[in-house]
Amino acid sequence: MARDVQITFDCADPAALSAFWAEALGYELQAPPTGFESWEQALEAMNVPPERRNDASAIVDPDGAGPRVFFQRVPEGKQIKNRVHLDVRAAPGLEGDERMAALEKEAERLVSHGATRLERFEPAPPLGAGWIVLADPEGNEFCLD
Repeated sequence: MARDVQITFDCADPAALSAFWAEALGYELQAPPTGFESWEQALEAMNVPPERRNDASAIVDPDGAGPRVFFQRVPEGKQIKNRVHLDVRAAPGLEGDERMAALEKEAERLVSHGATRLERFEPAPPLGAGWIVLADPEGNEFCLD
């Protein structure tokens, strides 16, 4: 039996990191609970103190197909390279120069939203199509491929 999967990021600023990844993935912030117009309103009603209102955030695929991505505040910062990372499929079906141009365009867009460019890997046929490695605003590496 297949299971639903949630991807979880430990981070320092859940609101900011969820906004970045919503932009990167074409996702949207998860809607507040039924009966509330905003998360701020819901958290106020739940008596969550203001200093705890950025302890968590989540984004969802607007089409309902992709996994929920959850961001939780942790006290420690990122220490080492990720052992697991996301590959953002930014150039499906494209090859060669056309593929790399599409990846470059997406890399520029994400850098304008707070990503850091780390490295570019050139196409190496037959198996290597080329990709670009970026880091999100908190240093988590991911690939545009």
